[in-house]
Amino acid sequence: MTSPVFRRSRKGLAGLGVVLVGLLGSLVATTGAEAAETIVSQGKPATASSTEIAGAYLPGEAVDGNSGTRWASAFTASQWFQVDLGASTAVSRIAINWEGAYAKAFTIQFSANGSSWTQAYATTTGPGGQQSIPVTGTARYVRINLTQRALEQYGYSFWEFQVFSGGGTTPPDDPPPGGTRLLSYNKPALASTSQNDVNCNPCTPDKAFDNDPASRWATSSTNGWVDPGWISVDLGAAAQISQVVLQWDPAYATAYQLQVSNDNANWTSFFSTTTGNGLKDVINATGTGRYVRMYGTTRSSAYGYSLWEFSVYGTGGAPQSPPAQPADPAFPATRVVFEDQFNDPSGTKPSTAKWTYDPGVPQNGEVQYYTPNSENAQMDGQGHLVIEARRQDYQGRQYTSGRMNTSNKFHAQYGRFEARIKVPKGNGLWPAFWMMGADFLQGRPWPYNGEIDIMEVLGRNTNETYTTLHAPAYNGGGGYGQKSTAPVDLSLDYHLYAAEWDSKGIRFFLDNTLVFTAGKETVENTRGPWIFDHPFYLILNLAVGGDFPGPIDGTTPFPSRMLVDYVRVLQ
Repeated sequence: MTSPVFRRSRKGLAGLGVVLVGLLGSLVATTGAEAAETIVSQGKPATASSTEIAGAYLPGEAVDGNSGTRWASAFTASQWFQVDLGASTAVSRIAINWEGAYAKAFTIQFSANGSSWTQAYATTTGPGGQQSIPVTGTARYVRINLTQRALEQYGYSFWEFQVFSGGGTTPPDDPPPGGTRLLSYNKPALASTSQNDVNCNPCTPDKAFDNDPASRWATSSTNGWVDPGWISVDLGAAAQISQVVLQWDPAYATAYQLQVSNDNANWTSFFSTTTGNGLKDVINATGTGRYVRMYGTTRSSAYGYSLWEFSVYGTGGAPQSPPAQPADPAFPATRVVFEDQFNDPSGTKPSTAKWTYDPGVPQNGEVQYYTPNSENAQMDGQGHLVIEARRQDYQGRQYTSGRMNTSNKFHAQYGRFEARIKVPKGNGLWPAFWMMGADFLQGRPWPYNGEIDIMEVLGRNTNETYTTLHAPAYNGGGGYGQKSTAPVDLSLDYHLYAAEWDSKGIRFFLDNTLVFTAGKETVENTRGPWIFDHPFYLILNLAVGGDFPGPIDGTTPFPSRMLVDYVRVLQ
């Protein structure tokens, strides 16, 4: 047995029903004489050359541990941001979680006094997204000098700027080296108790080992909200364990052990912590045994223990391989795998070879009825699909509209999904281009199937567009996404809305300008499990009223039209 390394990567605290976003960089705890990497910038005084808006997007919002807040600069090329660590500190790494307005060129500088600076890092090819930058040096003040913008019409913005001290700089979620593999997939599991009721049906121990991040194990709500609580897996034969990954539900352990056994009766601990804070734990630790157990001794709340995934890596055992995932597409993608240019004569309905008409009563407080047989969705004869919202009595409602999708006609996992759309303007109107996880069609309920909103525009403000992900741990008003301000009124012309999706995350674009990045690793370590690695289908609709856009009023024009020039998927 060797000293374990506990990587708590890009994560924070979670409470039942409310996720409090926390650290975005890796916090590595070790045993023995090894140093622990810790974040030293959180909550420290931060200053900047400017802010985008007076009193908003303040520098302190980039060091608050909350990836839902950010600093943003004025719209000029030369800017800077700095944090005062409070004392001279050995710095090992800088982690930056960029908003869409990232820097292509910047330098990282250190200072002991806030006036004399030395350079620790420089780049002219910054990629944006989530950057982890190894550095070496001692500083009280850490500054980023920003000199070239990725988006020339904006300034610079990041959700979090984090400074770390101590530890190593190996990416936290890399699988352990040396030919190791996942050992725990689909293996027999036991637990102290499990939940199987209307709130968690079923949350049995096997759900933590099914490689399905939308299913979970939980201790019983009748007799399992106690300490200790445990879950174990039988690897099928003796194994050499080198890494364990735990994706916690908000009911996590603040103190727990990882244990191994050869007989499922006598257990030896090979890792322990008393400072667990939920979300995703990546533990590089070694042990030998056929059975592996998480033994929780202190709960984070009055509830029990719950894990979305419990993954054991190493050698030996009797592993089964999970279903293979498709290869990531290369972007820019060029191979068209689905397309509709809507070039049929005026009055033609969408092709049923490509589209499924989706009639009925909507959700979310909307007031329209989606008519059957595509009565509200037809071609205009000029190369466009027209989805029309009307003031019309139908099935007990006073408004109608259209909704259509590619369910059972076209499903895809990964690629570029795009549509060129002209949205309507008016209070209460709600056009959308989005995707649903195809397992919804086999009975998996929302949000466990996953939802990807590529574009939602609210008719009351057509200078803004929303991109959002919905999953069990983040959905509805708490979905993971962003509102982006467009440089023009989106209702005046056609605009291209797109998402580029691969195994690392999803990048959202407006007119080929990156507006938001949802990185898989960041989501797992700040909000909850990433459930989007499976096929989805496309949806187009125009809603009327509802909880999100608000009500229609006397100024809302009817009929109102959402015009679609084309829909395309490339891989």
